[in-house]
Amino acid sequence: MFRLLTTLILVIGSLWLPARAADTGWLSETRHPHVKVRLERDGERALLRVQLTEGWKTYWKSPGEGGIAPAIAWQGTPRVTWHWPTPTRFEVAGLPAQGYPGDVTFPLTVTSPGELGGTLRLPTCSNVCVLTDFPFTLDEGGATDADFDRRYAQALSQVPRPLPETMQVQSGYRPGELQVEATRPGGWQRPALFVDTVKGALFGAPRFTLEGDRLIAVLPVEDEWGKGAPDLQGQPLPLVLVNDGQGWQLDSRPGPPLSEAPAPPLSLWSLLLLALAGGLILNLMPCVLPVLALKIGSLTRHSEDHREVRAGFVASSLGILVSFWLLALMSALLRLTGAALGWGIQFQSPWFIAIMVLVTGLFTANLLGLFELRLPSTLATRLGVAGGQGRLGHLLQGMFATLLATPCSAPFLGTAVAFALAAPLPQLWLVFTTLGLGMALPWLLPALSPTMARLLPRPGPWLNGLRPLLGIMMLGSSLWLVSLLEHHLPNYLVLALGALLLLLPCAALARVSRRHGVLALLALVLMLPPALLALRDASATVRTDAVTWQPLSEAAIQAALGDGKRVFVDVTADWCITCKANKFNVLLDPAVQAALAADDVVALRGDWSTPSDTISVFLKGRGVAAIPFNQVYGPGLPRGKVLPPLLDTPSTLAALTEARGETP
Repeated sequence: MFRLLTTLILVIGSLWLPARAADTGWLSETRHPHVKVRLERDGERALLRVQLTEGWKTYWKSPGEGGIAPAIAWQGTPRVTWHWPTPTRFEVAGLPAQGYPGDVTFPLTVTSPGELGGTLRLPTCSNVCVLTDFPFTLDEGGATDADFDRRYAQALSQVPRPLPETMQVQSGYRPGELQVEATRPGGWQRPALFVDTVKGALFGAPRFTLEGDRLIAVLPVEDEWGKGAPDLQGQPLPLVLVNDGQGWQLDSRPGPPLSEAPAPPLSLWSLLLLALAGGLILNLMPCVLPVLALKIGSLTRHSEDHREVRAGFVASSLGILVSFWLLALMSALLRLTGAALGWGIQFQSPWFIAIMVLVTGLFTANLLGLFELRLPSTLATRLGVAGGQGRLGHLLQGMFATLLATPCSAPFLGTAVAFALAAPLPQLWLVFTTLGLGMALPWLLPALSPTMARLLPRPGPWLNGLRPLLGIMMLGSSLWLVSLLEHHLPNYLVLALGALLLLLPCAALARVSRRHGVLALLALVLMLPPALLALRDASATVRTDAVTWQPLSEAAIQAALGDGKRVFVDVTADWCITCKANKFNVLLDPAVQAALAADDVVALRGDWSTPSDTISVFLKGRGVAAIPFNQVYGPGLPRGKVLPPLLDTPSTLAALTEARGETP
């Protein structure tokens, strides 16, 4: 009976053992307790599982500088294929590396029967790097169990897949630079790119540029000694392209350099210099002129005490900085909520425009002498002794100047703002502060230099005659702000607000002479309708826009390029004064109009006067935060060429000619 029972157990055991996948169990090394490995096999499938303690990493098959790829020294010559999961990029001892921080499982395919044996040499790194050898023997195994199936399928899902037909990838090479361009329907999130080992070449971390569904990557290339790299044109180059953790494997052969390679990123110091210059140039924009006029008008309140004059300019400079800090705070809050970001987008809000209309209207009435802001004598004396009343007004002037400057996009400004809106929050605040310092610089000079303060015009009767002129300038700004409300209010309300503002000069004249006021009002009533009609007719006949503009979209750009046509992109807004200047000075120029009306040119326009997710995504994909934005595509410029914020006719025509594939 005992012999029968033993035989039965052995038979059942012999039937049960083959049903288990061959398994080494967890292997460890007492000298290196931070790592354990385990090998499992079931017929033609096998798994190499690596378990690392926190802070330790191992490497991909192309480990990068200073790394070593894991490898197995096999006994005999088994046919085994090692599948590598999608890696990540990290640094070890300051050197770039590619691999796996934490646990990782490698699926293997075994196409030779019989037992497997060998030694796994596994490199692992933290603050130090070590090599650990794990000898093993692995049986062929038998039928699979459900848990092995799950683990193998999960490990295989982390391996890059073949590139789908819906994605298009091309690559180019110039000495020291590999360029890869990939198009994926649905766009890109958290892109990454890895290059397999090429003899004599080391690849640095890629720089990415997003243009809608198109991803542009540029990788620096050098040899092992940090010098020139071999010519990679036409050479097989395995790539792993990643989108949001999903990888695709492809074999590329770089061709000639792709046109218009993105410029290398600027250093923080370079961007701060651009921000300083962009803020300084804002003072030359027409948006700020009404406030500068208001500043001159405030001299009527100054005595000949140059210290008080200088203190006023310091207060105005502080007001500029405070406004830029408020803009930085607004940008930070909008970014945290995922809202659209951009320079001047507050002018998309009807409430903001209405407040600005109210403020400019009050300033207009004040400059025209319709009212004076007077405080009780006791409070006025207290504030006057402390310099508070006047200096508070100067601070508000500085803040007002900044708010009126935001519809203008000065040179260098867009680059600095785009960097700030995408940078870490400390850098965002630093760039906005530098922009404020740049704009405040001309206001600070009279404050810091007594000589310049003495050169300012002295108060006198001439300023009493200047104030009405300054009031008319401020009235023009207020009327322009009212015109921006046409996107938010019925036309009759916009006309009523404009008419109400035009009554302010009539009321000012009525204070001097009732007869003059009545005559001015009568003249306004009689002349305003013909003036509006004449203005409409003039705008319809002088430099009429004969170009057929189509709605802007990524699909429209790609469709036009697919037809071999050129594309001119114009992103504009009614509140963007620089956009208006570009339109009347360049885009309505007869030569530019003729070029844009050509049969092979598709003109696309995006109107950002009101919030638009399409335009926000379009600009964000190009790393742009300020408008105007103009870009030219074509057979000669397949990746597009971005034009400067301030257009000029010769460079615009040259870009359109270049897009055709011809030299200008």
